[in-house]
Amino acid sequence: MSWHTRLLKPLQKLDPAIMTGVVMLMLISLAVIYSGSQESIRIVLAQLLRFAIGILVLILIANTPPERIRAWAPALYATGVLLLVITLVAGKANLGARRWLGVGPLTFQPSELMKLALPLFLAYYYSQRENVRHWLSAVTGFVLIAIPFLLIAKEPDLGTAAQIGAAGVFMMWLAGVRRRWFIALIILAAISGPVLWHFLHGYQKERILTFLDPQRDPLGAGYHIIQSMIAVGSGGFWGKGWFNGTQVNLDFLPEAQTDFVFAGFAEEFGLVGVLLLISTYLLIVLRGLVIAYESRDAFGRLIAGTLSLTFFLYIFINMGMTTGILPVVGVPLPLVSYGGTAMLTFMVGLGILMSVHAHPRTHE
Repeated sequence: MSWHTRLLKPLQKLDPAIMTGVVMLMLISLAVIYSGSQESIRIVLAQLLRFAIGILVLILIANTPPERIRAWAPALYATGVLLLVITLVAGKANLGARRWLGVGPLTFQPSELMKLALPLFLAYYYSQRENVRHWLSAVTGFVLIAIPFLLIAKEPDLGTAAQIGAAGVFMMWLAGVRRRWFIALIILAAISGPVLWHFLHGYQKERILTFLDPQRDPLGAGYHIIQSMIAVGSGGFWGKGWFNGTQVNLDFLPEAQTDFVFAGFAEEFGLVGVLLLISTYLLIVLRGLVIAYESRDAFGRLIAGTLSLTFFLYIFINMGMTTGILPVVGVPLPLVSYGGTAMLTFMVGLGILMSVHAHPRTHE
């Protein structure tokens, strides 16, 4: 085998549809960040470096057999829980919240690890359960979800806690847990909602009230969402054109490169650009669901299905909060928002999807 054949062999495990989507999102990300940063090459190069690292990690994971990933699941979950506890005790405090751990010059959010560790461990658990419909399967699943949910909510980061909780519920649903448990969960949430309101932090209550009426404080708490909706609405059908977004380039739109990057993109590229972006995301999500459907073992079906639905959830939440149909919770737009930690998480998730597809099993 020649050296170039050995070099290209790992690329054979990559899924063409998902990789097409990743490249499209990379180009969109670089374009909108370049415009939103007032044409800063430094920021674009930093994002490009993150993409390069992310793709290398994706290739590594795609070439790792699912059986090995499955074997790592308990250790990943335990490590994630331990890091969340350490974060609460010794994490870096910022505006009253402890969400980051520092190792030398590097900082990271342990909650990002749990976005993958929880689905992996639940898939590990349910794939070896003989009777998933037994009550113990449901109770165990809810306990495994509740531990990281409560730790992350304590930071406090209720938005991320809710996302991780939703991923766990997706997994339980796909695993075949009895539907009565989900009905009970919905009823419990509805009953406890008014009680939980009194335990929310002030800024969390403010976000919900602002979501219900952004105009109640247009220059304060409602400023972000008002400017975001103006940006999205002013884009029209074709958009204002690259570098011509007034909300972005005149600094009316805060966080134009991170949480509100979708608003800046919609302003400059309009409905046509938004439809292209949504189509790209759908390509990845639907391909992931097909991989789950075609998987020949329980672990592959569960993890591929859950990761695909969770990926869609993050997209929906970000677009929803920037257009005013959901409260602002600080969720980045997958593979488009500027940043490294969340991007690496998404790349690992996509790598797991490709691993499931590239290493089919002929037995359960």
